[in-house]
Amino acid sequence: MTKTLSIAVGACALAAVAIYAVPAMTADTKPEPLRLTPPAPRALPAAPASMGQVQLTFAPVVRRVAPAVVNVYSKSVVQAQVNPFFNDPLFSQLFGNPEMRQRVQQSLGSGVIVRADGLILTNNHVVEGGNEITIALSDKREFKAKVLLADPRTDLAVLKIDTRGERLPAVTFADSDQVQVGDLVLAIGDPFNVGQTVTMGIVSALARTQISAGDYQFFIQTDAAINPGNSGGALVTTDGKLAGINTAIYSRSGGSIGIGFAIPANLARRVVEGVEGAKAGATASVRLAWVGASGQPVTSAIASSLGLPKPGGVLIKEVYPDGPLGRAGVKSGEVVQSVDGVAVDDIQSLNYRTATHKPGDTVRMHVAAGKTGRDVTVTVALPPENPPRDLQTIAGRNPLTGAKVENISPATATELQMDVMAKGVAIVSVSPTGIAANYGFQPGDIVRSINGAPINRVTDLVRLLNGTNRWDMVVERGGRKLSLSVEG
Repeated sequence: MTKTLSIAVGACALAAVAIYAVPAMTADTKPEPLRLTPPAPRALPAAPASMGQVQLTFAPVVRRVAPAVVNVYSKSVVQAQVNPFFNDPLFSQLFGNPEMRQRVQQSLGSGVIVRADGLILTNNHVVEGGNEITIALSDKREFKAKVLLADPRTDLAVLKIDTRGERLPAVTFADSDQVQVGDLVLAIGDPFNVGQTVTMGIVSALARTQISAGDYQFFIQTDAAINPGNSGGALVTTDGKLAGINTAIYSRSGGSIGIGFAIPANLARRVVEGVEGAKAGATASVRLAWVGASGQPVTSAIASSLGLPKPGGVLIKEVYPDGPLGRAGVKSGEVVQSVDGVAVDDIQSLNYRTATHKPGDTVRMHVAAGKTGRDVTVTVALPPENPPRDLQTIAGRNPLTGAKVENISPATATELQMDVMAKGVAIVSVSPTGIAANYGFQPGDIVRSINGAPINRVTDLVRLLNGTNRWDMVVERGGRKLSLSVEG
């Protein structure tokens, strides 16, 4: 007869104890001693056999990519008022045009050579308003640059320098849709003008869209250190391809706190194609496809009211009658949940997924209406110019003198980053020395009425401005209606 001997031991030592069956003891028997089996020796990791196993380095990638990252110096001449009291429209009316003084304003950023003949990609805000653009290569040579394309919607600009036949180092585009959260990335640029700098981090998040008000703003977030001066520089994958253009940081101090944003390479490539596709002598432009609808994110409350199992997707508010979604049969009140299998959560991400395709391409969208869903094929297209453009600069003596105005069509609304369903007449730009600037008019303002008469076309606006010496105006800005009364 045997009994089992139980021994309580700690969990970490359990494997080192041998438990044996012990026969029943009598007066003539002696207990056998308890024997413990020593633990097997733990195998030690092998020592590194080569320098490559000791040293993890991105030096080969940096040596290949860094020469293609440049400094961008932008110089502009702005008009500044000598006396700040003249900012008040009343002072301007009483004392006439204020005394102006020219002031030189400089900005610094970075850029990326994307074609060996000297085609450079940077941010629009780096060169915006610049009268003189200088490019400094990594080898300290400097070139004057010409702006071939500047697009505020995407905050991207394409520059060109004359290399006189020399082939420069260039970076190839990565497929930014293949970038994943957790991927290692390098940020290369010139922060604070201290010289070219390389920082490393990971992709922290994708599809960040609430960083700016742009309709096509869709960012890669990274914790690689990005600081002022990095704008327009390269966000590079570990195989040396361009994942994005560093654009913005989230910071309360002005320095990096590990939250930086880059425009994905797939959108940047479309901007470069706008230059490459321009005919000789023609002005380059970015022709981005659209979906032809306005929408809003589906929150938990909206999802519950629509009978959806969870929030997510874009609730379509209005559909342009002959736009891509309208032709595909998508109706107001339905929810677009994905484009080509990639989830979308707001109108910016839907616009981005559309804009990375060329006009005429087809995309597959999953659309939900209540608890049912379906896949639709949408042929993306350019926004139409209906009504036709009628760009005019307002002259004479009236509150809008010095402003450029234009009929609102889907095309102009997209360019001005307005509601694509907007109608009427919009202010495109305002001369800083004109009367319109003194009254505070801004690009994107919609002139709704003058003296009670509605404004539908530019011809209506010009007629009503010149036919009176008193103007009771209603202007729409950001969905709010503002009133202004002026006597001439």
